[in-house]
Amino acid sequence: MSAAPDRTVGVLLTSQALRGLGYGVAAVQLGALMGSDGLSATEVGLVLAAILVGSFLASLVLARWGDRLGRRRAYAGLYAALFLCGLVIATGLPWWLLAVAAFSGAMSVEVIESGPFTTLEQVMLADTGRPHKQIVRGFGLYNAIAAVAGTLGALLGSLPADRGLLGGILAGTAAGGMLLTLRLPATLEAPAPALAPGLPQSRILARSRGPVARLAGLFATDSLAGGFVIQAYVGYWLAVRFEATTHTIGITFAVAGILQTSSLLAAPRVANRIGLLPTMVFTHLPANVMLAAVPFAPSLPLAIALLLGRACLSSMDVPARQAYVMAMVPPEERTAAAAITNTARYLTRPLGPALAGALQSVSLAAPFLLAGVTKIGYDLALWRTFRHRQLPTDPPPDRAH
Repeated sequence: MSAAPDRTVGVLLTSQALRGLGYGVAAVQLGALMGSDGLSATEVGLVLAAILVGSFLASLVLARWGDRLGRRRAYAGLYAALFLCGLVIATGLPWWLLAVAAFSGAMSVEVIESGPFTTLEQVMLADTGRPHKQIVRGFGLYNAIAAVAGTLGALLGSLPADRGLLGGILAGTAAGGMLLTLRLPATLEAPAPALAPGLPQSRILARSRGPVARLAGLFATDSLAGGFVIQAYVGYWLAVRFEATTHTIGITFAVAGILQTSSLLAAPRVANRIGLLPTMVFTHLPANVMLAAVPFAPSLPLAIALLLGRACLSSMDVPARQAYVMAMVPPEERTAAAAITNTARYLTRPLGPALAGALQSVSLAAPFLLAGVTKIGYDLALWRTFRHRQLPTDPPPDRAH
């Protein structure tokens, strides 16, 4: 086998590591910098909203015109926009200019983003021409690197907030990303569409429109439920319910992060043994049962044990989910499929914390219980909807009997 696919994977993983580091710093320092510059809460919210809207708009643009523009060209364009965002921050220009630049979709308000960069990288990882098992393994490593790099970036962000530090890191990340883009081969571009007779060429998705729409709806539901129990709320609940100290909460989250990273690396082995869809459902299902059980834990050690048990399994579906979407759709529709399914998750997740806040007035346990039950429903619906769908990468069914 040619070394080109391995080189491509190395380029994409390095790019993910650089960007995760930069976004990790931004997640910690961006808000603090805006506050120290005298921005009101409303103005800070508008800048952050611009970043979220930018990610949404850029994903829609990729879904519609990404392959026509060219995957590598779009990738380089995103890094150019990120470089501009870094310059705005580093040089002390007004924050509204960052909001304008953020409409490109290059910025992120989270340590691990799920925006246009991720869409393009998922598609290019799937189109390297490597065997299916190696592609699934690549998705596991890709997500594990994102988690580790983002954590290291967050640690670096704990230094005193400084515009030069944050802007310089983002600009440096972007410059490195643009250089890495030059090493991506032309074979990663989308093939010419092979439309079925009677399907209009103007449609974003032709042959896989229905399945992708169903997946996007299910993924959006799962992401909404996940928003009920973000780490900030879990930490708050542990402190209020059991009077847990910040030291205990911090150690718990650190161990959970290690377990999640390990599970991302283990997921491809499981998926290559039992299949992508069973991995998505049957690792996620027990994790969600444990999530629903957390508020009923009678003691802090048992609550922590349930949270850590969930951390061992809750992220194993991530690389399997990404690989499943890529395997389900034809190569010429992968960019649109990745953009639509990623955007669906990105859109609904911010609603979760707001709804969780309202649920707290009913009971502190309500967000955990509703999140667990909703996610269990997602798992069962996913299995029922797609269990009979044959992927091109699946072994042919046994017709001997």
